Amino acid sequence: MKRLQTSSGDLNADRRADYAEMLFAHGDHAAAAELLLGALELAPQWAMGWFRLGEMQEASARLDLAARAWAMSLKLDPADRQGAALKLQLIGKGPAAAAPPSAFVETLFDHYAETFEEMLVGKLDYRLPQFLDQMIRKAKPGRFRLALDLGCGTGLMGERLRPIVDRLEGVDISARMLKKARAKGIYNALTKADLQGFCHPGEKPDLVTSADVLIYVGALEGLFGTVAGLLVDGGLFAFSVESLASGDFALQPSRRYAHSEPYVRRILEANGLSIRALEPTTIRQDRGEPVKGLAIVARKAHAA
Repeated sequence: MKRLQTSSGDLNADRRADYAEMLFAHGDHAAAAELLLGALELAPQWAMGWFRLGEMQEASARLDLAARAWAMSLKLDPADRQGAALKLQLIGKGPAAAAPPSAFVETLFDHYAETFEEMLVGKLDYRLPQFLDQMIRKAKPGRFRLALDLGCGTGLMGERLRPIVDRLEGVDISARMLKKARAKGIYNALTKADLQGFCHPGEKPDLVTSADVLIYVGALEGLFGTVAGLLVDGGLFAFSVESLASGDFALQPSRRYAHSEPYVRRILEANGLSIRALEPTTIRQDRGEPVKGLAIVARKAHAA
């Protein structure tokens, strides 16, 4: 995938953008937006600059101008590595999407790969892999023949699974995340793939995990159908979602999706998966507030 253009390519435009960021950091959002707009007059093809302009306009409560900036970012970068379409949806200026742009998810995690574990575990108190590991062990004591870790990232869930599985395979959309996971030497195989439309041609696993991943999936029908097709009869699917009070699923201001318990139950049941354990939990901290979610272990029914 083409690298994100973090510089405008014009030195004068970059300097103006830097000054705009200084103003923004000091709380002068409207002035920052005006200065960045001047930079974009020098570098009108800078998609990332237009996206940042939208954020500045949003912060100054000028949503119509924010929408114009994000629409320009999307026009210049149709793959939408910045996630402009999600921002437009959140302010009511764009259509609701059942899933985020794949390029946005890939870019996001490529960007955070180097500091991912330090931030998530060290600063955001992320303990979900341990929590899911305990639930898996209670649901089925003993070993698993093959575990497939979907959205494996740097391998935090894999580290917990390795002692109880004979073969461990990981899948992730981010090449940089996979590089970090590979360095740990805990996976037997790692595959770069988008979970939207994902397929696994190899041996059927008896355990599939997806820890803090479905927040970047949205609608669950496709992925749950894929997992059900992958699993052996009696196999387990362990995963988490951020909690949603009503409705099926919804995009949050964080640009992550939350899912309701009734929706998750309905889609699992429709795919022949029954819940063995469901526990409310705090998935991580976000801006000093706990992010509430559900940790779930489901089991695929045996064929009649």
